[in-house]
Amino acid sequence: MGQSNTQQEFQDQFNNVVSRLQSKQFFQSDWDIASFAIFFIFIGMVVLLLILVLIRCCCCCCCDDEVNTFTHTVHQL
Repeated sequence: MGQSNTQQEFQDQFNNVVSRLQSKQFFQSDWDIASFAIFFIFIGMVVLLLILVLIRCCCCCCCDDEVNTFTHTVHQL
């Protein structure tokens, strides 16, 4: 019975999305607009961080000639 209930909820949500697309009224409330904006801000930040990681990885390969003094120091006691 749980599976049929979940299937019915999914069908209802799908029909809701299709009806919004047909009426060309995507946002029915201010909460829809806010959640859409927050979602795309989050996706934008993830993409920005991925680009920064890729830039860092590509630049590390080019800049390996310099000696990093923090990793190559010997501590004498």
